[in-house]
Amino acid sequence: MRGRFFLLLLTSLVLAGCGFHLQQQSSLPPEMEHVRLEAPDPYAQFARRLRVLLEQGGVSVVDDDSATAVLQILSSRVRKEILTIGDNARVREYRLRHTVEFALLDSRGAVLAPVQKLEQSRVISFDETEILGAAQEDEQLRREMSDTLARLVIRRLSTTGT
Repeated sequence: MRGRFFLLLLTSLVLAGCGFHLQQQSSLPPEMEHVRLEAPDPYAQFARRLRVLLEQGGVSVVDDDSATAVLQILSSRVRKEILTIGDNARVREYRLRHTVEFALLDSRGAVLAPVQKLEQSRVISFDETEILGAAQEDEQLRREMSDTLARLVIRRLSTTGT
């Protein structure tokens, strides 16, 4: 019992000494109180996830001219790149690459955050005997990359000095 307490105390001191702390929720600039989200496809997975994260961060996402800022999603592309081909001339590995470009403008069109580009990629091994599983894995990775990129956009916007 005494050894466990000592170990817990030692672990706490080490974590406190190294500067470790839990990540706080990102605080967005006050100019983003009411945001209009402009995206090539507002119903795409990435745009929907970004809208949810903005609303969770206290931002009101509007579709009219009452917006105090405009978040422009200039592009959101998912590509498949073949990495290796097997001896039977079929794909063995490929890379999913999701790229997003965005900018933040105020209501008058002045740039608050210049165009920025973020990218995520994952390598997938393809087994032709498990085609159904491969399709599900592909879709799951697309969802995860969309979520990660949406969180990265929020983090970048929270560092915008206005």
